[in-house]
Amino acid sequence: MPILPTELDPTGEDHAQSRASMEQRLQELTAAQAEAVAGGGERYVERHHARGKLLARERIELLLDEGAPFLELSPIAGWGTDFPVGGSVVTGIGVVSGVECVISANDPTVRGGTTNPYSLRKTFRAYEAARRNRMPLISLVESGGADLSTQKDIFLPGGRTFRDLTRLSAAGIPTITLVFGNSTAGGAYLPGMSDHVVMVAERAKVFLGGPPLVKMATGEEADDEELGGAEMHARTSGLADHFAVDEHDALRIGRRIVARLGWRKAHPPPSHEVLPPRYPAEELLGIVPSDLRIPFDPREVIARVVDASEFDEFKPLYGTSLCTGWAHIHGYPVGILANVRGVLFSEEAQKATQFIQLANAADTPLLFLHNTTGYMVGRDYEQGGIIKHGSMMINAVANSTVPHLSLLLGASYGAGNYGMCGFAYEPRFLFSWPSAKSAVMGPQQLAGVLSMVARAAAESRGQPFDEEQDAAMRAAVEEQIEAESLPMFLSGQVYDDGVIDPRDTRTVLGLCLSAAHSAPVQGADGYGIFRM
Repeated sequence: MPILPTELDPTGEDHAQSRASMEQRLQELTAAQAEAVAGGGERYVERHHARGKLLARERIELLLDEGAPFLELSPIAGWGTDFPVGGSVVTGIGVVSGVECVISANDPTVRGGTTNPYSLRKTFRAYEAARRNRMPLISLVESGGADLSTQKDIFLPGGRTFRDLTRLSAAGIPTITLVFGNSTAGGAYLPGMSDHVVMVAERAKVFLGGPPLVKMATGEEADDEELGGAEMHARTSGLADHFAVDEHDALRIGRRIVARLGWRKAHPPPSHEVLPPRYPAEELLGIVPSDLRIPFDPREVIARVVDASEFDEFKPLYGTSLCTGWAHIHGYPVGILANVRGVLFSEEAQKATQFIQLANAADTPLLFLHNTTGYMVGRDYEQGGIIKHGSMMINAVANSTVPHLSLLLGASYGAGNYGMCGFAYEPRFLFSWPSAKSAVMGPQQLAGVLSMVARAAAESRGQPFDEEQDAAMRAAVEEQIEAESLPMFLSGQVYDDGVIDPRDTRTVLGLCLSAAHSAPVQGADGYGIFRM
């Protein structure tokens, strides 16, 4: 393949300014991630350890193969809300006994591991990753159940947790639950609906109703062990398949269960030789300007992510605001679509549509690198068919069946977000750089539109227009939209799988591609009607 050249000057002033801005945002991200790792705080961590228990991340580390990476998903869920950062649960992808698995672990130091709306969203996303990529799901359970103060937000959608578990099992995807502590009320159905269940002696408590509820409902008096202890479930009810003497034993048993599955990926590891990029990953920090109105060439990103910096560009002279082409990442073939100058014209939309069809014909995953303000507007473009051409691109994205990976580098506004496979289009994985922004449009444009609508309404009523009030409204709207378009806010809402350090991009994409190849990679047979 052709080798991508570089025009990046890592010693230049522009690069230094962009890097400084990126490093400042990375500091904010690091602080949020540290807050998630801290769990409920030092007091509750110490109390948990004093009880002889492991933390959620300690359990995951012991479960994983030695030296295996762990791709954490949605690590700052809940950021910017009244709920703890991290959503009281740790989710991600790691290798257990040689098998790539999705792992979900309650953090009992955060409000007893109870489920809130953001932990629920995070859990749904993890289960979806297990289903779509056909990876075994391992749940490390210690939870007080629902956060009752938020029951109106979690009771009805929360039932999906058990539905998804049973559907994984029905699809032949193993579900394994290790119970380290409480798994009560609705949470008792988690082991009840899993294929394999391990319970820890004197620690696991699995029952629909605890002693107080049983006393109130039936008048019967019973203790925790009689109602839901590990030994009772192993000897009497049969809910426990394995009885572990302690947490380490439970994790060993969990690894043994995975080893016995005989699980095989749908695709073997790639045979293509894996060579690192020819340019340093460190330079990725200074590519995206702090002002997203300034364009940058995404080829500079591609050159520092793909194998050997080799990229076979498709239609390089046509629709030049969108770069498309073929490459490999950690040996896996990918088709890449990357915005160059932000705006998508009819030519770019048609070029993307054809490229997506080619990728599906070749059963090749697609990687979307976002930096778009959306599809072009204006009389000439409307008359030229921008609606039908943009619709073709969105149709192709929506009906493509090869794995999609999306990475937001810069702007991702309006329908351009849809055409580039944004969150609503269900990419297998979606990550953001700290430089990214996503909204219906830019803050200034949105505030300006609202201002013009208000001005027209005042004129139609024959009323004077309050310029001072309008200026205050525009400033408030711009501030709100700016805050709500930032990647940490969107990641806190679980509208992506995480905000990542640009230097980790190649590793993250490689792990995602490996996970995606656990399931069959097969292109679409049809796309519906393209309006020509």
